[in-house]
Amino acid sequence: MIGMDRHTGIVCEGADHLRQSVGMILGTPIGTRVGRRDFGSHIPELIDQPLNAATRLAVIAAGALALLRQEPRIRAQRILFEVTGAGAATLRIIGTRLDGPRPAPIDVTTALRPARA
Repeated sequence: MIGMDRHTGIVCEGADHLRQSVGMILGTPIGTRVGRRDFGSHIPELIDQPLNAATRLAVIAAGALALLRQEPRIRAQRILFEVTGAGAATLRIIGTRLDGPRPAPIDVTTALRPARA
């Protein structure tokens, strides 16, 4: 798929476009896109929760569900929630790209941010 890089405005395609799409899906709170109220994930709402096993599991589940529903180009096989510093975390998706002539491995890491009020 071909699109536009959200930061530079230049053409973005292939794995780069997929990485950008995954980041947009996981970082967008559900209900905030006009005309696409079901777009996004519950991850931004979970980021401010206490960092315990239940929250980690909820973040991973929310990411898996959002990608399953909204991004048919990737099949997530493993999702890792990693704390990268005080108040900072990433979600790493290890899986298979399904948009090419044959399935190919892909590794996507996206920074997680809390929902804006």
